[in-house]
Amino acid sequence: MSKTVYVGMSGGVDSSVSALLLKEQGFNVIGVYMKNWSKDLPGMKCPWAEDLADAKRVAVKLGIDFEVWDFEEEYRKKVVDYMLDEFKKGNTPNPDIMCNQEIKFRLFLEKAIEKGADYIATGHYARIVDGKLARAVDGNKDQTYFLYRISEEALSHTIFPIGEMLKPDVKKLAEKHGLHNAYKKESMGVCFVGEVGMKDFLKEYIDVKSGEIREIESGKVLGYHEGAVFYTIGQRHGLYLDGEKGVVNDGMPYYVVKKDIKNNIVYVSKNLNHETIWTKKLRLKDVFLRVKTCFSSAEKGQVLVRLRHRAPLVSATFDGRTLHFESEIKRPAAGQSAVLYDGEICLGGGIIA
Repeated sequence: MSKTVYVGMSGGVDSSVSALLLKEQGFNVIGVYMKNWSKDLPGMKCPWAEDLADAKRVAVKLGIDFEVWDFEEEYRKKVVDYMLDEFKKGNTPNPDIMCNQEIKFRLFLEKAIEKGADYIATGHYARIVDGKLARAVDGNKDQTYFLYRISEEALSHTIFPIGEMLKPDVKKLAEKHGLHNAYKKESMGVCFVGEVGMKDFLKEYIDVKSGEIREIESGKVLGYHEGAVFYTIGQRHGLYLDGEKGVVNDGMPYYVVKKDIKNNIVYVSKNLNHETIWTKKLRLKDVFLRVKTCFSSAEKGQVLVRLRHRAPLVSATFDGRTLHFESEIKRPAAGQSAVLYDGEICLGGGIIA
């Protein structure tokens, strides 16, 4: 008897080809569109209806059953509220990571298992090697950075059908089989919300007010901002100082070096080497280790670290709480994730404190 797999179908080419491959492999495939967000925002229509139509059209083309599961309430509580709370604290969270942890690989999995699924599948570029989460063959598309917090239990019931493929080959396969979305433009916006900028999204839910931009060395007010929550340490773009974007008098750029969330003040400096921009260590919180390696203070673990999606892997030692780098790195924003690897295997990671 064929194994049953529920495939999360977003309307994009990656999840569509995933469903195609699983059907070709003999699985009983059921497509599911997760309706996580449907609210329009000023100047931006949420694309959920179009995405649903695309997913349904592919399901009809493949001759598979198709369902729509409504997770809007859970998505708002688990992902959006978390994101808003973090921004209010002055952090820069990653909603895609939380969406994977709480929605795709928890709620979706739980409901699929209840309905008789043996597995779930998604269109993520990732692999499972000997039961461990591993980087995709396509290094440019690898998405393990966003998947590092999914549980071992979830992983044991998951299939990543396109993890061994290159993105151009995925598109070609979709075209070969007559899938209409073979070259559909990828969404680059907030997870499941659409191509709306984070700043525009936050303005709908966070009460922000303008405040001063000050030079940290002199305390001089150089300009004004729309809200300190919108800025990250090291940022140089989007600063409006003395009427010019990021430029004051001598043309040298300013960088954000400090945020005072309580008093709504952003501090900047022309000194690219300011101590707040560079560091040789990062403290992590909410650490989630996928591979239970011993990272005691007496026996530090040598790891590779990815500090943002598609960023180069850098070497570090990890003592279970703090990453120590051989040379200085540009400090990532607090609230982002540092993901750890041993070769191609994702060990886990944590939130940058």
